[in-house]
Amino acid sequence: MTRKQLAACILSLAFAGIGNAQGAATSQQPSAEYTQAELKQLTRSAHVPEQYRTLAAYYGKEQATYLQKAAEAKKEWQQRAHGASTAEGKYPRPADWARMAYEDYMSKANKSGTLEAKFSQMASQDAPVNAQ
Repeated sequence: MTRKQLAACILSLAFAGIGNAQGAATSQQPSAEYTQAELKQLTRSAHVPEQYRTLAAYYGKEQATYLQKAAEAKKEWQQRAHGASTAEGKYPRPADWARMAYEDYMSKANKSGTLEAKFSQMASQDAPVNAQ
């Protein structure tokens, strides 16, 4: 082997090791962010209460995030609507954008809340019964 080939081989092994270490570190985090594909897969493969609790916790966190964003959008909407007149500018005005953002965040929060309740109920239904 030449020096260049040896160096390339060592670097590729080092990068592979770093990638595996990062993957292991992120997979151990309980409050991980999921992609849409991962959520879909997790939803399909959920069969035990712990998996349902994980999904419920994720959607609960999403709902809280959307409610916080909705509160900020509502505050901005009220500020922009207070000083705007209907004859001012073209539609949609900045107040209209803020209202649409508020409605969108509330819709997403409601959807996340529904899913959180669904998975919480599924987790409690599948909980093992203490039979004596």
